[in-house]
Amino acid sequence: MTAAAVRPTPLNFRIGARTLMAVQRAMVRVPLSLDEARDGRLPVLPPLPRDAHGYVVTSLPEDRLEAMVYASGKMIGFVRQKYTRYYADLSGGFDAYMAGLSGNARQGAKRKAKKIAQVSGGDLDIRAYRTPAELEAFHDIARRIALRTYQEKLMGEGLPATPEFIRGMLTAAAADDVRAWLLFIAGEPAAYLYCPAQGETLVYEYVGHDPAFNDLSPGAVLQIEAFRDLFDEGRFARFDFTEGDGQHKRQYSTGGVPCVDLLLLRPSLTNRVTTAALGGFNRTVAGGKALVEAAGLEKLSKKLRRG
Repeated sequence: MTAAAVRPTPLNFRIGARTLMAVQRAMVRVPLSLDEARDGRLPVLPPLPRDAHGYVVTSLPEDRLEAMVYASGKMIGFVRQKYTRYYADLSGGFDAYMAGLSGNARQGAKRKAKKIAQVSGGDLDIRAYRTPAELEAFHDIARRIALRTYQEKLMGEGLPATPEFIRGMLTAAAADDVRAWLLFIAGEPAAYLYCPAQGETLVYEYVGHDPAFNDLSPGAVLQIEAFRDLFDEGRFARFDFTEGDGQHKRQYSTGGVPCVDLLLLRPSLTNRVTTAALGGFNRTVAGGKALVEAAGLEKLSKKLRRG
């Protein structure tokens, strides 16, 4: 069996966006797919390398938390974050999907699309890519957009340019297991969306837009038009918005699974002390926020959240 990859993972003592300190742990990531999260399946934990402190189980259904800790052999369980794993059901028609969105989301999508169409001479310029040759052309353009995005500049998480990624992209395209789109505004590439397939599920993996077009909300418009294509194609059953929360995901999803990212740590004294300290710190911060908000000090509360 191939040894599990060990990654450095910080346990952050954080107030708002400010990290006061971090304790590093070497962890093995164990992600759940959308289907696994929807079905409530527990993942099989791979053998833990000697140099690893434990596992990070992502997108674990919240109601399976205790069962996962028990299945781990009663390692130390610590919830790193909670969120909803959002997805969109693609089994119906596009009109029915749009009708199911909130009135604000529906009207906002129409207004944003109309504004971009006006800037572009009257029509939206959306281009879809799926074959190897098309994906090569897509990657060249999308990568140039990615270099200007906050995902790339702040986190290094724009569309990758590594040979390994490009080989994987072209292999997936040859198997018809990837979909990608570009939005052009007045002839200029403005936003990209790259989605590999996992069976009948299409995964929201890389997305970005040129900040020069921020006021036109190109990402939101591209998302809706990609959905239009997917409903017309009828191949995929679901669109997976993946881990983490966000207004965009909430607005355009049709369902979700309450999930946690769970740390499972070896039951050493050091890990027990660290998780106890971090848990106490988080409860103190949460209590402080609750008191501030209860006192009606919203401005101070926002400052506390920002750090």
